[in-house]
Amino acid sequence: MKAPKNRRVFVIGYGAATPLGVTFKKTWERAVKGEAGFGRVTRCKVDSLCNVVGEIPEWDPLDLDFVDAKEAYNWNAGFVLLTAAVCKEALENSGLRMDKDTGPRTACLIGSALNGTDAFRIAMDNYLNKGPLKVSPYLLPNLCANLPSGKAGMLLGFTGPVFSPQGACASGNHAIGVGSRMIRDGDCDFVLAGGAETCVVPEIIHGFENMNATIKILPGDRAYDDPSQASRPFSIDRKGFVLSEGGGVIVLAAEEMLATYGLTPKAEVLGIGWTSDAYHFTRPRTETVIRSIKESIEDAGLEPGDIQYVNTHGTSTPRGDSIEVQCLRTVFGKRLERIPITSNKSQIGHTLGAAAAIEGALSIEAMQNGVILPTINHIPDPEFEDIDVVPNSARKHAYDIFISNAFGFGGTNCCVVFRGT
Repeated sequence: MKAPKNRRVFVIGYGAATPLGVTFKKTWERAVKGEAGFGRVTRCKVDSLCNVVGEIPEWDPLDLDFVDAKEAYNWNAGFVLLTAAVCKEALENSGLRMDKDTGPRTACLIGSALNGTDAFRIAMDNYLNKGPLKVSPYLLPNLCANLPSGKAGMLLGFTGPVFSPQGACASGNHAIGVGSRMIRDGDCDFVLAGGAETCVVPEIIHGFENMNATIKILPGDRAYDDPSQASRPFSIDRKGFVLSEGGGVIVLAAEEMLATYGLTPKAEVLGIGWTSDAYHFTRPRTETVIRSIKESIEDAGLEPGDIQYVNTHGTSTPRGDSIEVQCLRTVFGKRLERIPITSNKSQIGHTLGAAAAIEGALSIEAMQNGVILPTINHIPDPEFEDIDVVPNSARKHAYDIFISNAFGFGGTNCCVVFRGT
């Protein structure tokens, strides 16, 4: 194999569809206002106390200029067309054009925790109620993890590697990490990296409910009459995460491509740290989480004291939030009291495999605008009295280095350090 080129890697654009908006622009406009994107589930019918979710507003594949009724019917795994739409937005945001030179040097890595679960349940319903001949011939492609990236390539014209980093709820950061290494080593010049999730289906809602992962909302809970308050990371009354759908894509580029194609960098990918717990399929292990944070900082050539902001995994679960803060205290010591830490999941919920890419894009945009997005719905918890979670409203704050954490089922951890440009 050829020696790596050791190229620097920059973020040049991004796209997103979240419970705050069907595009990144709409998401950002509501995020910076401190709004949340939660409501009672409308995508399906459930008999569940966990019936508050995050749904992408105004999301209809038929509204896309590249989708007709036949396409929408055949590609009924929602993450396929969602990925294509978000990749299209991300490329437009980046200013990168696909042509005979850039197309072959562009890869697409889109992760997902649940892939085409929604397509499988449609096929199973048809099988049980209409017979085996009514199972779609598109079922297997709809279930393929790499298919969303492949469909995006068919739409946009890139022919570099397409595959899906499967890191559960850390998939977005794994995509950014793998894509950055590919650019660094010279395998490609550009990468669309991120995740997509269309998980608001009855079986998934009930499955998370039965494992006590998502918030159960009973009369008397502050979210009972106001669903926007359901996700409350680091709050004393946090009870579980809010399940959300969404997609996020970050466009990465090699340093020398910036001048060649007149591209404007938004941030630099400085360091990646990834570990696994070898412990439990849902409970995090502090030693290996700490190692992933430390290794991302070391890979960036920095010291913990150089980090100016932490975008946490921050799911709003009692155990998860406590363990993450415990790990941050170990890494940063007393200095953590002076480092803002926030959770975008307070506004968009947990978009599973898409979360890290969405959160990375929001944090880069916030850094460029000199603000930190808030942790909304916050009621102080004495356990975190020494921690600055930027409660309830965005804050003006100048910074140029931050770390974004992501952890997933199966004990997978991936942290990324970004620097402003």
